[in-house]
Amino acid sequence: MMPELGKYAEAVLSSYAVSIVLLVALVAMSVMRARRVRAELDEVEKRIRRNG
Repeated sequence: MMPELGKYAEAVLSSYAVSIVLLVALVAMSVMRARRVRAELDEVEKRIRRNG
């Protein structure tokens, strides 16, 4: 069910591919940062509990 793109098919499809790759990269970076921040917050909470 792909529309006929004619002579612009390569440009359109490559633009879609680049966009998808960038979106996946942004999601992956966000997840990695969230995990790192959560680990840092857990460490701070442990220190606070130990020191009172």
